[in-house]
Amino acid sequence: MLRGRKNIYRAYFFIDALIILVAFFVPYILRYKSQLDLVDLRLPYAKEYAVIYFLWIVLIVSFFRARGLYSTDRNLTIPKEILKIISALILPSIIIAGIIFFLQFKSYSRLVFIENFLFLFVGFSLWRAIKRLIIRDLIKKGHYNINTLIIGAGNIGKLIIKEIEKQPFLGIRIRGFLDDNKTGTVSNIPILGKLAEFVDICKRNFIDEVFITIPSERQQVARIIQESKKMHLGLRIVPEKFEDSLMEVTVANLGMMPILTYKERSLHKTELLLKRFFDFTISLIFVILLAPVFLLISLVIKLDSSGPVLYLQKRVGRKGRIFNMYKFRSMVKDADKLKASLENKNEVRGGVIFKVKSDPRVTRFGKFLRRHSLDELPQFFNVLFGDMSLIGPRPPLMSEVKQYDLWHMDRLFIRPGMTGLSQIRGRSELSFHRWVRWDVWYMNNWSFWLDLSILWNTIPTVLKGKGAY
Repeated sequence: MLRGRKNIYRAYFFIDALIILVAFFVPYILRYKSQLDLVDLRLPYAKEYAVIYFLWIVLIVSFFRARGLYSTDRNLTIPKEILKIISALILPSIIIAGIIFFLQFKSYSRLVFIENFLFLFVGFSLWRAIKRLIIRDLIKKGHYNINTLIIGAGNIGKLIIKEIEKQPFLGIRIRGFLDDNKTGTVSNIPILGKLAEFVDICKRNFIDEVFITIPSERQQVARIIQESKKMHLGLRIVPEKFEDSLMEVTVANLGMMPILTYKERSLHKTELLLKRFFDFTISLIFVILLAPVFLLISLVIKLDSSGPVLYLQKRVGRKGRIFNMYKFRSMVKDADKLKASLENKNEVRGGVIFKVKSDPRVTRFGKFLRRHSLDELPQFFNVLFGDMSLIGPRPPLMSEVKQYDLWHMDRLFIRPGMTGLSQIRGRSELSFHRWVRWDVWYMNNWSFWLDLSILWNTIPTVLKGKGAY
């Protein structure tokens, strides 16, 4: 295993060395081609360039090693690995620029420096993207899979399966569960036996890695850790009270002691400005592009049933602010007055949100609008006005907020969104409890890339009409 890792490290370093060679000498040769004499080795300003290139190489290798770029972390996406490359290149390049300035290497061309940096970035990014695609293809074909055993066949175990299924490029192959209280299968994965059979089952199924979802059972966990260590297995432990914790969990060291840290995450002002700028720009583009669709939908609504085209509903926004949310009308006129007679038919688990699959108040065209979420399009105007965001928790009704438990109120600390995690994870098929959990998880783990990911995954969800009624 160690020899294999050393060989991989050498291969990465060798390819990086070739990229560095090209990135450094192609711009240099192009810049000084008229003055070069390779026969007599007359190289203009060779000493200055040699010093700079040597220092730059040392810094690049050091930073790449520190950033883990001489190994392949399967959890990283290609864009995230490219971001790591940028961050590992920028600081060494700034240091080199400072050295050039303070040592007064006026002969070092600024154009060559810029070209060196661009060649390095493009070269490193291309080869690592190609490498990752090759590895993913090999994993897809069954190579380098990690045989995995999950300890505990409860809700957290099921959640692990769902997350692994969404990321096939990780190459995690779940062989089964161990559980003292269940038999049969869970999410089509077999329960292989009880915790006492851990060693036997691991050896018979060639297990490489173990997920532990029962950290509160400390004696059992301690035994599994010891036995895993003897068999040289990888171990992953889900933090205790994971389902009840809505905070960000990080791992830090206190001396030699690893510490789990739970903390609330608050967005920086620049992050909030970035999110607002993104919301405004994208919603403005969509309002302009969809203007003909808006007119067509409005015309069909008028022809299909009597009543206004738009439906205005009071909703609760950020920090309890009340605003009018716009929707295309998908129900008969005065549908709110008929709601009381349908309360006993609510099909959303948890009782707070009201949804009925075959709601008799929905018009013929309204069913089509709802199925493909077209009734939500006017909310782009809510985003433009600042009442809503593109991504965030769905805005609740005032009557729903009155039924909230105290922890449910957390979802009202940011602007509500047109779509969110709960919309791409099941929409109306989710229980209200799970709905809120996804919303609060989003708040504590927000990033610009997460917003882009949710937007991208909203498209197939809307086209399929999954969970919409």
